[in-house]
Amino acid sequence: MKALSDLLVGPDASIREAMHAIGRGTVKLALVVDDDNRLLGTISGGDVRRALLAWHALDDHIDAHMTTKPKVVPERTSRAEVLNLMSAQIITSIPVVTEDGHLVGLHLLRELLGHTHRPNWAVIMAGGLGTRLAPMTDTVPKPMLRVAGRPILERLVLHLAGSGIRRIFLSVNYLGHIIEDHFGDGSDFGCEIQYLRESPDRRLGTAGSLRLMLDSGFEPSHPLLVMNGDLVTEVSVANLLRAHCDSEATATMAVRNYSYTVPFGVAEVRRGRLTRLTARPSASWLINAGIYVLDPHILRRVPGDCMFHITELLASCLEHDEHVETWEANEEWQDIGRPEEFSRANGSTALP
Repeated sequence: MKALSDLLVGPDASIREAMHAIGRGTVKLALVVDDDNRLLGTISGGDVRRALLAWHALDDHIDAHMTTKPKVVPERTSRAEVLNLMSAQIITSIPVVTEDGHLVGLHLLRELLGHTHRPNWAVIMAGGLGTRLAPMTDTVPKPMLRVAGRPILERLVLHLAGSGIRRIFLSVNYLGHIIEDHFGDGSDFGCEIQYLRESPDRRLGTAGSLRLMLDSGFEPSHPLLVMNGDLVTEVSVANLLRAHCDSEATATMAVRNYSYTVPFGVAEVRRGRLTRLTARPSASWLINAGIYVLDPHILRRVPGDCMFHITELLASCLEHDEHVETWEANEEWQDIGRPEEFSRANGSTALP
């Protein structure tokens, strides 16, 4: 994009001046600012066209034709949040402003999605019943529950598309039609989406639907990214795929550090006698983050038409004496499978 200043016009600008500003850029938009660079509104090529069709003159002021309350985002808004807003509002650009309304930038959808095109495919497991989140999941599949106003699954799809993954498979079962109606073929989300449909009366676990992909004629030629559909995360797809390739592993599992503090003093006792008292001791473990990279050849080990979990596939790799790498995900990550986790993800300590 050219300099932001090329897109600026003042509040007294004419339709003609707005057209010139729109023509100087590639976003079909002019930004209306005051003398202190505060954003007053926007005027698009469509706004100009409608004004001209209504027989307004080129020298007429733009104030009656501009959008005075455009969608904006504050500084330091995460890329994922910006993508979610653009998707929800069906817009391709959004101004960035300070707390007092000064214009400091313009996000463009094409720049957020980037030009990176990865050959890797991704599978998101989105067919779970979500029974622990009932009654919220009585009419909405768990991955379509909203966190901060956006469906969890939409956040994941946009994050993957923005990371360069253009073919995404959604494994669906329970209320799968809601997911399919929302995402369609994926074109509105910057990717191509295919559906792996489990039979309602035969659940396939966290890896069984990978066989559906093969049986449907889709066979990846590059490492496959697999992730759970109930995660709120901005994990670095690029770093994870790079770590998998650099390690020459057959499979890579993302892990997270999990710490727990006992909320009481712990007594160590030998033969009835107190030997030590520790106040609120802590322990930590590396836990499975529900994100994996799998070399294509091991997908043939997934049996057809039966329950099979991805942990069983990893165990198979170990039985074959194959290298299973772990990669620690340090970015934002939260599983929302339980009510307290879902509430925390939405910024609340109260249960829904």
